[in-house]
Amino acid sequence: MSRRFRSGTASVQANGVALGIESFGREDDPLVLLVGDPTMLSWPDALCERLVSGGRRVVRYDLRDCGASTSLDPENPEYDLSDLVADAVALVEALGAGTAHLGGVGVGGMVAQVAALDHPNVIRALTLVGTRPVAPGPVDEDLPDHDPAIMAALFSRPMPDWADRAAVAAFAAEGAEPMGDDPEQSRATAARIWDRTATTDPAVHEANQLGMVLSRIDCTPRWRERLGELDVPTLVVHGSADPFFPVGNGEVLAAEIPAARLLVLDEMGAALRHTVADRVAAAMLAL
Repeated sequence: MSRRFRSGTASVQANGVALGIESFGREDDPLVLLVGDPTMLSWPDALCERLVSGGRRVVRYDLRDCGASTSLDPENPEYDLSDLVADAVALVEALGAGTAHLGGVGVGGMVAQVAALDHPNVIRALTLVGTRPVAPGPVDEDLPDHDPAIMAALFSRPMPDWADRAAVAAFAAEGAEPMGDDPEQSRATAARIWDRTATTDPAVHEANQLGMVLSRIDCTPRWRERLGELDVPTLVVHGSADPFFPVGNGEVLAAEIPAARLLVLDEMGAALRHTVADRVAAAMLAL
């Protein structure tokens, strides 16, 4: 008999660090583990709930130095991509599941790709949202880079007072439309991220909101050349209006991962919108 429905936040020890998680669903249902970008709120509530209604146990979590997870010094992280991969794999074990369908958005999608390559006995399916097959930094010549005009406009704006919740939420809303995102969803998400940050340190708030930590860690060795080794059902989701990782990145991922399915959403930019939750969840449940 399945154990009772369970939902709630917690801190779980995995790979020597505390990871902030939120759980949805019955503990005995197949696990879908969702990697944050960088916080768990990159995965909308509606998507998690739809997966639960499809018979899945869902756990979303914050990367290190983000949200409710262990935060030491996000400006000078002393870990690398392999440590973040090890966190994900250890979390599957800590949650009492032998395997997981692993989902990653943005930089979380990079973690998910390497985890599936290095731990094929643990990752039984893969969902990659708005990500690319190479690490932060210079891209391969055949991959579209960030839209330079939009990035210049966004990053030339004055930074908000990261200790001011309202200012941070307004900053997120103002930057949403150029990214192809919903301003009100971005405002609400930024406010929730701010509320979940357990410190008043502006550097930590900035890291949680902008997700800059992955650009500061060692992400070697390259993994793109290994994508053909993947032997798990894979879904690649990308917004056609994404200027940060333009849709060509998702097209390359789907082409280089054997039998991957590509789902391009015209109304989506860089972030998962609540309005696409049903379609994305249905595609994930079909893996």
